[in-house]
Amino acid sequence: MNNQIETRLAFANTLVEIAGKEALRYFNQLDKLNIEQKGHQDMVSDADKNVELLIRDAIDKAFSDDGIVGEEHDNVASKSGFTWVIDPIDGTANFVRGIPAWCVVLACVEDAEIKIGVINDPVHEETYSAALGNGAFLNGKPMKVAETKGLHDGSIAISYSPRSGMEPILRFMKLLSEERGAFVRIASGALSLAYVAAGRVNGFAEHHMNAWDCLAGQLLIKEAGGRIEEQNADDMLVNGGRVIGASPVIFDRIVEMADASFE
Repeated sequence: MNNQIETRLAFANTLVEIAGKEALRYFNQLDKLNIEQKGHQDMVSDADKNVELLIRDAIDKAFSDDGIVGEEHDNVASKSGFTWVIDPIDGTANFVRGIPAWCVVLACVEDAEIKIGVINDPVHEETYSAALGNGAFLNGKPMKVAETKGLHDGSIAISYSPRSGMEPILRFMKLLSEERGAFVRIASGALSLAYVAAGRVNGFAEHHMNAWDCLAGQLLIKEAGGRIEEQNADDMLVNGGRVIGASPVIFDRIVEMADASFE
């Protein structure tokens, strides 16, 4: 791992824990939270906006030439070749209803590759972390994807976007159930991907995700010995895209089902 990546990884690990504590402070005072509706099942709160500003400010002070792409505020162009990708609270619908299934997400991209991915779940005091080619870790301990025997052995995490509607994921769920597979919806795509990397669920599929929701989790899975659909990270920053990640044994079959379902 080169010095630039090593320095940014250490910075990211520290920063998501600081941001996570700030988000948790808001979570513990939900009665004081201002919440706005952006669209169907799409909300934003003061917590989202202010936690992102905290992360942006820290990045600007530490790496002023790095770019920033975030969910809640305007993008900053990169001068260094590195771009940080922020989701201050993934799982806002859970967050604002007091459901403890949400996380702070931070990734760093260089040369169209995800170089760093870090996810913090402050409620459960868990930090998932990876750098390209350096393995994946949960609270500093190596983690690996599940050693599943097939789709019937464990669960697949699913999600869906209002942009693509329910039909694609319903088709996917039908195919999965026909193979005696179980599914779970956590309502945080990033946390779902982290659970794949940690071996808690066997795979994940969604028709379309934005970059801030998925880049960190995709790297976690890859570095934990799983497989993901390889994508150009720069293109994902602009357009988003389909996201599939899983244990190697079931990955190809999940891709086949997604091809048949996510038209």
